[in-house]
Amino acid sequence: MTNQPVIAALKNVLADNYALYLKTQNYHWNVEGANFHSLHLLFEGQYTDLALAIDTTAELIRGLGDKAPGTFAAYSQLSTIKEGNENASAEQMVKELADDQVAMQKTLQKALETAQKAGDEVAVGFLTERLTAHRKAAWMLKSSI
Repeated sequence: MTNQPVIAALKNVLADNYALYLKTQNYHWNVEGANFHSLHLLFEGQYTDLALAIDTTAELIRGLGDKAPGTFAAYSQLSTIKEGNENASAEQMVKELADDQVAMQKTLQKALETAQKAGDEVAVGFLTERLTAHRKAAWMLKSSI
């Protein structure tokens, strides 16, 4: 059985993950307001987690025998996550990131179903762990609004 469907799904996960990483780091740097300190730390924890997941996702793609996309052009074609606006209010930043965490879960769920159909237990395990992480991140963000 070919790995192509799993590779394609992992490339979507990688692109969404990278876009969310960049947006979260942007908001970490640029958040302002009464909740600055707590949001600054929350965003930092989330982009740090995303950075580790980016590397693991790329390595899974490489382990399946394909090249991992690594350019903004490739990510913009593959990602469903919209760019962030560093001038947004703190509340808008939190709301956008919470919505993006939900979008990320949808991308991961599709990839998980693809990996399950292919019988790729390594990808299944990783994607399940990431779904757990993104559910928690969404909860943390929604609870901050």
